[in-house]
Amino acid sequence: MLPEDKKLMIYEQLKVVFGFEAFRPNQEPIIDRILSRQDVFAVMPTGGGKSLCYQLPAKMMSGTTVVISPLISLMKDQVDAACANGIVATFMNSTLTAREMSDAHQKLRLNEIELLYIAPERFVMPSFLETLKNIDISFFAIDEAHCISEWGHDFRSDYLRLSLIPEEFPDVAVAAFTATATLKVQEDIIRKIGLRSPHVTRASFNRPNLFYRVERKDNANLQILRFLKERPNDAGIIYRTTRKSVTETADFLVSNGISARPYHAGLPPEERSANQEAFNHDDTRVMVATIAFGMGIDKSNVRFVIHADLPKNIEGYYQETGRAGRDGVSADCLLLFSNADIPRLRYFINQIPSDKERAVAMGNLRQMVNFASHNSCRRKQLLKFFDEEYPADNCSTCDICTDTTEDVDITLDAQILMSAIYRTGQTFWVRHIVDIVTGANTKRIRSFRHNKVKTYGAGKSKKKEYWVAIADELLAHNIIEQSDDKFPVIKLTHEGSDLLFGKKRLTISRKESAKVSARSDDLKHYDNLLFERLRAVRKEFAEEQHVPPFVIFSDKTLHDMCRYYPAEESDMRKISGVGEVKIQRYAAAFIDEIKGYLDENPDAGENGAQFADVDYEIKPRQKKKIGDSVEVTYALFKEGLSVEIIAGRRSLTTSTIAGHLELLIQDGRDIDIDRLIDPAKRAEIEKLFITFKKWNLKPIIEHSNGTISYDEARIARAFLRDQLNFL
Repeated sequence: MLPEDKKLMIYEQLKVVFGFEAFRPNQEPIIDRILSRQDVFAVMPTGGGKSLCYQLPAKMMSGTTVVISPLISLMKDQVDAACANGIVATFMNSTLTAREMSDAHQKLRLNEIELLYIAPERFVMPSFLETLKNIDISFFAIDEAHCISEWGHDFRSDYLRLSLIPEEFPDVAVAAFTATATLKVQEDIIRKIGLRSPHVTRASFNRPNLFYRVERKDNANLQILRFLKERPNDAGIIYRTTRKSVTETADFLVSNGISARPYHAGLPPEERSANQEAFNHDDTRVMVATIAFGMGIDKSNVRFVIHADLPKNIEGYYQETGRAGRDGVSADCLLLFSNADIPRLRYFINQIPSDKERAVAMGNLRQMVNFASHNSCRRKQLLKFFDEEYPADNCSTCDICTDTTEDVDITLDAQILMSAIYRTGQTFWVRHIVDIVTGANTKRIRSFRHNKVKTYGAGKSKKKEYWVAIADELLAHNIIEQSDDKFPVIKLTHEGSDLLFGKKRLTISRKESAKVSARSDDLKHYDNLLFERLRAVRKEFAEEQHVPPFVIFSDKTLHDMCRYYPAEESDMRKISGVGEVKIQRYAAAFIDEIKGYLDENPDAGENGAQFADVDYEIKPRQKKKIGDSVEVTYALFKEGLSVEIIAGRRSLTTSTIAGHLELLIQDGRDIDIDRLIDPAKRAEIEKLFITFKKWNLKPIIEHSNGTISYDEARIARAFLRDQLNFL
């Protein structure tokens, strides 16, 4: 265990770097062990804060923390988020140019990188392995560690080579993280990596902010549209099984005025990338995708996940729903279920050549069907899969626990349906049986003379959808069963025979939706009008810096601003998720927007929440607060180099260098502003800021019709504020 003075340093870094007053459950002991250079294995659900568990030690320890992750598409977002908090981070993968890769290698050899993200394939390259052996490594972090286990749902053979880490780096600690692993998979991961007496954390798999609902699938696209219309501003993911259904659903939503884009492996790589980028940057609010989409998503403000088709297994379903509500804010998870989905999944399972793998896949499917069809608490079922018991009788955040139910005796209707199954030789599928019961006049019914069956037309007073629902109930209660053939037929079970011949009755619990969702109370707890204005400010910063909006601030942080109305920098520091680097970069603009809103709505602030007292005192920042990278830019600028030359020499964008110069002006450094902006143009920009009475950049850019760039406007703004002593 770490001494008390070291623990105080941890809390100081937690606040100064990340802007948090306290740790989430399990984070502190994990960080404690990593700083003590002990191996760690941690199972933490998505949204549980596992990235902080290796980012905070990376900031505190000497050397480079190497994070191994399979998610190349996610690395840039992770690096952007780390850099936004003042961590010197970069990544190495196939998306970099030769020059960018060379620059990253040089910084690595010079020990200038605190946090390095790489893919497992790069780690095992002999040349790269030699590079790592010649630098100071603080520890290794293995993300998505379940990929090393053949018992996991996303096994990747490249991960098996990670067992080299303890062999090649015996004195370096290894921390392995995953969001999903059964106990069997957990043991397999620890053994295959070769973790040495690791500290094991198995966090609860319970995601209390997620609301789980299962609805009977009737017309998936219309059901999805109704769901989205009730949430006009929410971003979310819709999963479909096939590429065709992805395209059809996306086209249907767009034709009905919903901002949606498709994502599947059949699209050109550049289109997939553009669609994912649009979703991450809040330029489209709905992504319709196959399960190929999601692992590369770090978007924290996904407010819903819809499964419009039955997932293959509970583990995959849990991970996919876990992409909602990563910021801890409430989110909805909707599964549309029909037994008609089962034959398609069984067909694909039957194509698996290995008897063992096929049996495992079939067992996984049965578990998924039970989850969707049984009227027992969804949360209890999910947690039980991961060997965890939910202690309460009612979770209050799933349809089973919140919807009203009534007991209905369906014995007579069940017998009508089963009689049709029995009298046709138990050799037909559900839809044909329903056609018989409802008296349909189809060619197939006539050819088999099923219009002569005693129960033909016995249920014609009720819709076909009703009888399909009865069949689903019988399947769920094991009264009838469906064969595993490509064209599955319906047969009676032993229990079914007893019901058919009157030896037992069948009563089911029928739900009546209470229309409860995860978001029922959220909007009552923050100022939604101010939230939309702050989102616009956040979006502007994100566009300037070419990063997703959640890298600037999460929705949760904006919600807190809309509860507490921080109109001073000292109050902004009390908002969760606002560290010192973000105070320097963004606080002034958000404070100005909040002040403007309060001026227009003087009663709003009176209803704001009050800040709680903090248990410990944060030490003032040292002079080095703006970071080494900014200091390098300052030195080059003092040598007389232009922004373009500095950017080229450092392999950075001109926007990044302009951001450095903005920080330097705010810090009171000697910056010759006339070298950056023509005095006449600067005067024009300053006049616009004064005229608009706002510090937002977008109105300035739009008013100038593009003659003023973002970089010019932000530097002029910093200089004007410095002159007016606003900082």
